[in-house]
Parts: sequence; C-alpha cells; structure tokens
Amino acid sequence: MDAFGSGGLAAVAVEPLAKRLGTTKGSFYWHFPHREALVAAALALWEQRSTSATIEALAGEADPAVRLRLLFTRVSGYAGQSQVEANLLAATSHELVGEVVRRVVQRRISYVVGLFAEVGFGKGEATRRGVLAYAAYVGHDELAARLPGALPLRGPASLGRYVDTVLDLLLRDAPERT
Repeated sequence: MDAFGSGGLAAVAVEPLAKRLGTTKGSFYWHFPHREALVAAALALWEQRSTSATIEALAGEADPAVRLRLLFTRVSGYAGQSQVEANLLAATSHELVGEVVRRVVQRRISYVVGLFAEVGFGKGEATRRGVLAYAAYVGHDELAARLPGALPLRGPASLGRYVDTVLDLLLRDAPERT
C-alpha cells in the first residue's frame, strides 16, 4: 500500500519492492506467482481496510444521521494523509485496478445512499444526496492528496465545522423520523 501511495501502480513492482524491503525477488515469488497477484493482494487489502472495516466500525451506531457524521468525520480526517486513493483512481484504466476500484466505489455509494434512505429520503433523493456526498469526499481527498496544505481546514475544530456544514446541507429538508 505504501508503494501505491508513493508511486502509484507503477511502483507496485517486484524488484523495487524487494530492494526496498531488503529481500530477494525470489521471496516475492514464493508468496505471489506474478506481479498481478501482488497487485490483487494489495487491492484486496485496500478494499478491506478502507471500505469493509470502515463500514463495520459504524455498524454499532443505530442512528443513520450519526453514522453519516461519523463516516464523514473519519474519512475527512484521513484526507491527504496518503495518496493511495488518488493513485488508485488514476490507475483505473488497468483492468484489475479498474474492476476493484469500481466495485469499491459502488459499494461506498450504495452504503451512503442507504444511510440517506434510512434517514427518510425517498430512493431518488437518497441516491442524489449519496452521490453528491461521495463526490464531495473524493474531491476533498484528491485535493488534500495532490495539493497538500491547499485546503484551508486546519485542525480538528475546523474539520469538525466543515463536516457539520457538509452534513447540514446534505440533510437539509430530511423527512421527520418517528
């Protein structure tokens, strides 16, 4: 994952990684029969850590609006700490990367749309708000990763106000829940 973050898909190569880790190419081929298997394993790890684990961590919260707030706070806090997401999006023309990233994006959007539906929005409105929420996340992460320091959000209080603003806008006119 560090290689994806620092150099994108091109950096996920056996020889440079072996050198970086102080091991032999042979030890890589002991675990992975070819580079594509290494890429697939890295993508599976990314999917589990960045999507499955995040969704599982929020499962204990019953209130969908609170889950949205926790989700946005968590992912906005990670923005710019790594370029993995930005580099994976840039590598979607690679068949394997594109397949996994597409699946992850669809799962994430579906999850967020589901949260808006649980809040009480109808299917169409929940979809529009979920897509907008996900697009805001991607844009925020991309800017933070590609232009470190460019976003004028400094510190937890500023980030908290940003998350509050985004969610206040996205949850505006939410149906009353009983």
